[in-house]
Amino acid sequence: MKLSTPRWWYRRDGRHGRVVRTLLKPASWLWAAATARRIARADPVDVGVPVISIGNLTVGGSGKTPVAREVLRLLRRQGVGAHALSRGYGGKLTGPLRVDPAVHTAAEVGDEPLMLSADAPAWISADRVAGAHAAVAAGARALVLDDAHQNPALKKTLSLIVVDGETREDEWPFGDGSVFPSGPMREPLAAGLARADAVVVLLPADAPPADAELLAVFGTLPIFIARLEPAGPPPPGPQVGFAGIAKPWKVERSLIAAGCDLADFAPFPDHAEYRPRDLAFLADRAAVFDAGLVTTEKDWVRLPPDWRTRVVSWPVAARFEDEAGFATLLAHSSR
Repeated sequence: MKLSTPRWWYRRDGRHGRVVRTLLKPASWLWAAATARRIARADPVDVGVPVISIGNLTVGGSGKTPVAREVLRLLRRQGVGAHALSRGYGGKLTGPLRVDPAVHTAAEVGDEPLMLSADAPAWISADRVAGAHAAVAAGARALVLDDAHQNPALKKTLSLIVVDGETREDEWPFGDGSVFPSGPMREPLAAGLARADAVVVLLPADAPPADAELLAVFGTLPIFIARLEPAGPPPPGPQVGFAGIAKPWKVERSLIAAGCDLADFAPFPDHAEYRPRDLAFLADRAAVFDAGLVTTEKDWVRLPPDWRTRVVSWPVAARFEDEAGFATLLAHSSR
């Protein structure tokens, strides 16, 4: 069963969910210790090509996949034959296999690899080393790993940390710093930053400049600001929006900011599998408001084929403010 992301994870004052947070602390200590031990004992494998890791420090919701897509785009522009490699979270196939968007479904390979396969060769493999070898044998001249900062199996040329840079009131990208399950962190902040080469702070298109207090957290690491920009306007007329991502409330905010006439919005758990009763609920809400249905590209690929004609996909893309500087970093790392 998939669970929704708790909003109180991201409250830095600790008032929200304080009792639950305290009860979960022992489990958090065990999680952090197990992660640290696994990384310390690893012997990363060099597969002979540059490996660029796109990861984060929190459990979902930072925007890794849009950044991975942009990295692949910039590498292609530099003439680098980069392939994407993911473990295929949410899919039933273990690989290694190359994702074919004309053949595979999100239920088989996961929604994020399916999205990436529309832009570049994309592979899934539960065994990252086996997947990397398969991609290199098929002609990959660089690998872009989606969600791999805590996976030490491969020797990395460049490790990027993606951070959700939107801060509101007492919400903070790292909450109060608690490790899962008492907070959103996959590992303590200092431990994760110690293995990073650069930080990508991802902001909504219309957000103010990145918070100076947040930027100071990253010390001397290079910081690149990226904006999550809609690929086009939202559909016209009244709309019922829905999203099954780690932070569905951000999609609601973005649709409103883009000028969508949003009559209603339905949040679902991250990587939600849309069941008949979910689809019936959405159809009912659309009928109540005499509205269309709009969702993210990531959610759209998880819909049954007959439903994709009934729902508008609203894609977004990550674009770097200093694209030239970031492209130079990639060029140095992909030689």
